[in-house]
Amino acid sequence: MTELGRAATEHAIDVPGSAAGAPLTLSWGAATDVGRRRDHNEDSYLVGAPFFVVADGMGGHLAGDRASDAVVRRLDQVTDGPFTSRQHIQRALLLATADIERAAGGNALGAGTTVTGLALVAAQGQPAALVFNVGDSRTYRIEDGSLRRVTVDHSVVQEMVDAGLLRAEDAEQHPDSNVITRAVGFGEPPEPDWWTLPLRAGDRYIVCSDGLTKELGDVGIARIAARVPSAQALAERLVGDAVVAGGRDNVTVVVVQVDAAPLDADVEDTLPRH
Repeated sequence: MTELGRAATEHAIDVPGSAAGAPLTLSWGAATDVGRRRDHNEDSYLVGAPFFVVADGMGGHLAGDRASDAVVRRLDQVTDGPFTSRQHIQRALLLATADIERAAGGNALGAGTTVTGLALVAAQGQPAALVFNVGDSRTYRIEDGSLRRVTVDHSVVQEMVDAGLLRAEDAEQHPDSNVITRAVGFGEPPEPDWWTLPLRAGDRYIVCSDGLTKELGDVGIARIAARVPSAQALAERLVGDAVVAGGRDNVTVVVVQVDAAPLDADVEDTLPRH
């Protein structure tokens, strides 16, 4: 388990090329717990501009720990400023894949990790969140008080839901709920999904491993988020409640709040419309 970065309150970031008066100001926090049934924590996280990321490792004999570590460390190394790019993320994931192969060694099971989160990007003075995902860890956005899942799980049960073979509310309890269809590692090139979202004052993002979602679900996460205003306090509360609810897996949560954003921010939201 690797923890990179520290909680921050109202951290102001200058946006290159922005002519607007307000800087981009963020607060963030993170928390993690091994849970009640695992021997060790194979989750890792990275917090601090430009990355707010959670990785959930998989593999026998600590290989998952090394896999999640490789991803957050490569992301941490790939950019030296508060904004990054899709190309930098892709390069970091490719380098992490090679690291994971070396770390797996002779492990017959191989090693890999899910990864999700948001990266700060900017073009022509417009800041945005570039959300990316491989696997079944999740990124949510809370906008105008409503929680919405941004990422789509790469899992067998999600494919069944998409095909109309399984109800979404039954997915977490399905016997194949832990079977994922994409990961970083296991000898395969990484294939992340991407979304670009505007950064607007008042929005919050929750990035988490499936140890949270399998215990609390979307409704439980939304209910807690509505009552806890601080980023760090919310991360700690969500992790604590997931452990109390069962703690069947490692639990990791990163929370990002947009305290202020340039007034002229007008980034196109690439989330699909329903």
